[in-house]
Amino acid sequence: MKKLDVVLGLQWGDEGKGKVVDVLAGRYDGVARFQGGPNAGHSLYFEGKHFVARSIPSGIFREGSINIIGNGVVLDPIEFQEECGKVAAMGLNPQEKIVISKKANLILPTHRLLDAANEAAAGKGKIGSTLKGIGPTYTDKISRHALRVGDALAPDFKARYEKLQNRHIKELQNLGFECDPHAEDEAWFAAMEFIKGFKLVDCEYYVNDMLANDKSVIAEGAQGSMLDIDFGTYPFVTSSNTTVGGCCPGLGIAPTKVGSVYGIFKAYCTRVGSGPFPTELFDETGEEIRQLGHEFGAVTGRPRRCGWLDLVALKYAVMLDGVTDLIMMKADILNTFDTIKIAVAYKINGEIVDHFPFEVDDNVEPVYKEFKGWKKDICAVRDYNEFPQEFKDYVAFIEKETGCPISIISVGPDRDETLVR
Repeated sequence: MKKLDVVLGLQWGDEGKGKVVDVLAGRYDGVARFQGGPNAGHSLYFEGKHFVARSIPSGIFREGSINIIGNGVVLDPIEFQEECGKVAAMGLNPQEKIVISKKANLILPTHRLLDAANEAAAGKGKIGSTLKGIGPTYTDKISRHALRVGDALAPDFKARYEKLQNRHIKELQNLGFECDPHAEDEAWFAAMEFIKGFKLVDCEYYVNDMLANDKSVIAEGAQGSMLDIDFGTYPFVTSSNTTVGGCCPGLGIAPTKVGSVYGIFKAYCTRVGSGPFPTELFDETGEEIRQLGHEFGAVTGRPRRCGWLDLVALKYAVMLDGVTDLIMMKADILNTFDTIKIAVAYKINGEIVDHFPFEVDDNVEPVYKEFKGWKKDICAVRDYNEFPQEFKDYVAFIEKETGCPISIISVGPDRDETLVR
C-alpha cells in the first residue's frame, strides 16, 4: 500500500507550489487539492507556456495523472468552468483529467457579494480578502447551511440554492450593501450543468482505493502554513487548515496514510494583503526584490509585500507540518545582492525569543544574521557542486537550523529550471 505525500507552502502563500507540484507530478498517479478555492493561484511554466491553476490541481498538464478536487475545497462553478476552458484551449479535455468530490462545498455568487460587503464594513480593519467568497463559503460549511457538489444531483437542488441565496440576501441587506444578488444565477446554473459532466466521487473512498491499489498520490496545499486558520497570524489568515493536518479531513484519509511532506519556501519572504510581516522591507531593497521576483499576485495582480527570510516563522511551520524535505524557490532572485539577511530571532519588549509568538504586532523586531551575497547568476546551474560557495553556505545554514534537507532548489520559473539534489 502506498502512502500519500504532501506539498505545502511554509510561508504566507505564493511560495511556488504550482511549479513544484508540476515538477513532482510526473512521479505520481494522482494530484489532489485538499483545501482552499479560487483564491489560490498556482503558476505553471512549461514549454514556453504559462497557466495559472486556481481550483484545478497543478498536475493537470502531466500525462497520465488524475487530478482530484477534494471535499475540503470550496468550488466556484463559474470560475471553474472558465478555468477548464483555458485548459481545453491548450489541447486537453479537463473532464478526462479531473474528478470532483461530491462533498466539496459550492461558492454561490452571493458568497462573493458577502465577501465584498464584509470587507467594506470592516473599514480600516480589513483582512485583505481576495473577494472570491472563500470565507463566507467556509462559514456556511461550519454553520451547516452550505451547498455541496453532490446536491446538484438532487431533484430539489434549485430550491436548496434559493434557500441559501435568500439567507445571504438578508445578510447583505443588514450590511446595507447595494447589489443585484440574481445577476449571475443563470451563469451559475449553466456552470453547474458543466460540472455534472465530470466524474463526481466519494473522495474518501476514491483516494484510499488508489493508495490500497498501490497508486501514488500527492496532495497539494493552497495558500501557506502561516495563513492557517488555527496557527497562522490570526485574524489575518485564510478560512481553512493550510497545514499538513488539513489533508486528512480535506481528502478523507487517516494520519497514518501520510508519507513524505515537502515544505516549500522562497529564499526570501512575501505576503499579500493585510497582516503581520516581521521582516517586511519598506526600502529600495524591498522594491528591488519585488521587481526582480515579479512579486504580483497570480490571481489578484496585487503587489506582494517583500522582506528577508524569516527563520523563526519557517522553523515554526516545519514543526507544525512535520516536513521531511525542504524546497527552496526563487533563489536566483537574490543573485545581485551584496548582503543577504535571515531573521534568526525576534526582539519583543527587549527580550530575544526564537519561537513564534501568540500575537505578532509592532513590538516584534527581527534579529538578523547577515550573509555575503553570491553575486553570480545561478539560473543555469543543474549540479549542486557548481553553486557559488556563498550560496551553499546560505543553504547549509537553513538546513542546520531547520533540521531538514533542502532537496529541491528552483533557479527559474520553468519546470526545467529545477535542481533535485
